Amino acid sequence: MVKRIRRTVIFAGYFFMFLSLAVTAMTGQGNLPVLGAQQIDRILNLTAGKRVALVVNQTSVLGNEQQTHLLDTLLARGVAVKKIFAPEHGFRGTAEAGEYVKNNRDRKTGLPILSIYGKNKKPSAEQLRDIDVVVFDIQDVGVRFYTYISTMHYVMEACAENNKVCVVLDRPNPNDFVDGPMRKDGFKSFVGLDRIPVLHGLTVGELARMMNGERWLESKPDTCRLVVVPLKNWSHGEPYLLPVAPSPNLPNQQAVRLYPSLGWFEATNVSIGRGTYFPFQAIGYPDKAYGDFSFTPRPIPGMDTNPLQKDKTCFGVDLREYPFDGGLTLRFFLDFYRKAGRNDAFFSRPEWFDLLAGNRELRSYITSGLSEQEIRLRWQEDLEGFKIIRKKYLLYPDVRY
Repeated sequence: MVKRIRRTVIFAGYFFMFLSLAVTAMTGQGNLPVLGAQQIDRILNLTAGKRVALVVNQTSVLGNEQQTHLLDTLLARGVAVKKIFAPEHGFRGTAEAGEYVKNNRDRKTGLPILSIYGKNKKPSAEQLRDIDVVVFDIQDVGVRFYTYISTMHYVMEACAENNKVCVVLDRPNPNDFVDGPMRKDGFKSFVGLDRIPVLHGLTVGELARMMNGERWLESKPDTCRLVVVPLKNWSHGEPYLLPVAPSPNLPNQQAVRLYPSLGWFEATNVSIGRGTYFPFQAIGYPDKAYGDFSFTPRPIPGMDTNPLQKDKTCFGVDLREYPFDGGLTLRFFLDFYRKAGRNDAFFSRPEWFDLLAGNRELRSYITSGLSEQEIRLRWQEDLEGFKIIRKKYLLYPDVRY
């Protein structure tokens, strides 16, 4: 019964994402991008006669209409795939946030699945001994504290240390903005490995080029043999609806859009809908003073088995139909901080908030009572500097910055 519920929840998220994408295509809103993973001939040339490892998950499908997994496609074309490296949420994307991902084998192919989330976040020399090429193909959401890009960073380090080729198959950025505070020195963590803002406005291929070009890899040598298979028919600023949910608690496009702005709440005692079927689409706390909308977080296998404020009725706001074009806003966070009486207890995990922010200043600005506009002014100079660096690594036109 538990497995059936989990499959139903995950399938529903994928279905609605695919449905929204199909509607976009039917209404003629431009041509769909050609993903790196769809350029099979190029991939075959890069992997011919090579022993290959894949860094993939449930998002590693070949396109919006053809929901064939990259692993199955490459095996069918005779590529010598030897193993799979699984990020946070696992190979099939069913592990909840923070859940330990175990080594196992893929039931369909029998290939070993090696976890690179948990104690081992970077492929070891032994794990790469029988590998020539590592292919990374995971859909990111464009937010610094979403951990897939940290996994890519560590994969690139491992490839540099062991003289392996790293191939990144590019995908669009669904939160394609440059905004938010930069990660400062002293705040490096798995939710912020690199010196980038919360919204970096790069695809994973462009970000990989930046990691390499700016020599951010802490390895010897400090650059890897990187090959990016770029997108076709896509430019920065063009919207992109994900055909597959990137993780269990980002089940649809609204959750993906709101994630950069609601992620801060993970360091507070306020629920953002985990333990419901609309995570990252609601905000609430067990007090009627917080709003008219109510929800009760419950354990949901495959999404969150121990949600914040479990079994307590939370009151707040429903954002499922909230008109939001994307980007980053502090309006929700500042509003709930005000409703909490500007009490320091609101930050139930202050150190975690600082890691998400990438600095200690943001929390100080909030507790000092600064407005969103005043806070934004504090990070503008850093953003302008980042935009100059960003331009060096762009693969696609962007006239906005």
